[in-house]
Amino acid sequence: MSMSTPGPERVPSTVKVGKTTGQGKPPAGKSATNRPGGNRPAGKGGKGKGRKPVTPVKVSGGRNWGPIAVAGAVVLIAAGIIGYGVFASVQGSKPWEEQTTAIEGVVDYRAQKNPQIDDRTHKEGAQTYVTNPPVGGAHNATWQNCMGDVYTEPIANEHAVHSLEHGAVWITYKQGLAADQVEKLKSKVEGKEYTFMSPIANLDKNISVQVWGYQLKVDSADDSRIDDFMRATRVKASMEPGAACSSGNTSTGPIAAGSNGTQMDSPTG
Repeated sequence: MSMSTPGPERVPSTVKVGKTTGQGKPPAGKSATNRPGGNRPAGKGGKGKGRKPVTPVKVSGGRNWGPIAVAGAVVLIAAGIIGYGVFASVQGSKPWEEQTTAIEGVVDYRAQKNPQIDDRTHKEGAQTYVTNPPVGGAHNATWQNCMGDVYTEPIANEHAVHSLEHGAVWITYKQGLAADQVEKLKSKVEGKEYTFMSPIANLDKNISVQVWGYQLKVDSADDSRIDDFMRATRVKASMEPGAACSSGNTSTGPIAAGSNGTQMDSPTG
């Protein structure tokens, strides 16, 4: 029996379409939308079997302004401190007279060249003064003690003016001023040499602060100009540099004329 030589292998003219090839039509009765997700190749837009969707990470495009704001505030504060330091340095380098007249509200009586204010004569008895409280003029030979003394009653102008001549700051206040205001004034005087304070009659402001030839009147003991004035003028305003504030008169009340027209209980000086 003769055997025939096999012919070339036939290649099917059609290709069977499987479920996962993605080619051709899906099997009848099943919608393309219902294909199992796990049968689609990964990376082709399908979802892997059992894989959870990845939540996209949001990248904020805005800046965190908190640290920037804090840094800016620190810079501003530093600039303010430096600026004030420069200002204070410049102010401190000026002559005390310029520092004094630069304070708002200060009246410069020295510039007026009023002979009644400029008079430094020692005279007995009561004197008449240009201003209330006086800032200069003829006065008693004895000064009022001004070593941080606080007088609760009015004192003789004639003694107080002599203290101004020695470089003291005299704080006066309207009689009847609120107790808390008086206490604040006391805190500026007590324990500080070349200062003294007392109430005074007929004052047109609540408080008046003076040295020889300069005066500042304010409404409140909280006014920072009081401290500025004291800092600029205390001792520096002396007409007799080196003159003492101790061993002065410590009594209150007006000059009580005796046989020589001076306060009877005041020490000589």
